[in-house]
Amino acid sequence: MTIVDNRKAFHDYFIEERYEAGIVLEGWEVKAIRAGRVQLKEAYVVLKGAEVWLIGCHISPLPTASSHVKPDPTRSRKLLLHAEEIKKLIGKVERAGYTLVPLNLHYSKGRIKLEIGLAKGKKAHDKRASVKEREWEREKQRLMRKPQ
Repeated sequence: MTIVDNRKAFHDYFIEERYEAGIVLEGWEVKAIRAGRVQLKEAYVVLKGAEVWLIGCHISPLPTASSHVKPDPTRSRKLLLHAEEIKKLIGKVERAGYTLVPLNLHYSKGRIKLEIGLAKGKKAHDKRASVKEREWEREKQRLMRKPQ
């Protein structure tokens, strides 16, 4: 079940591979995510050493969060992947043009998971072509539905 999607990622990048990663979260963050108070729009994924980190993901704390916790909405969060997957990602990201982007946040067997994509940036003409193709698909559907 999807919690939040990063639609901007599909507009700005060609997604070549997808990986599902766990996230290291605090208790108040889990409660806030379950309440839908999360935003992935400006988030990105970086590799530091042999670790994968989610940066810029904004999780708004609930007003009822514990008084002894000082919530930081945009703290860096570690992502959990298998060592082989991390090695493969390091090899591919070091090649020119590849980057890691968060695609969506979802539940998997009761746990909160982040889907990340190995992506290549789109040029302006690619974005225009994508928009044109999407509009043509929409127009095609409209023509098919219209009774003659």
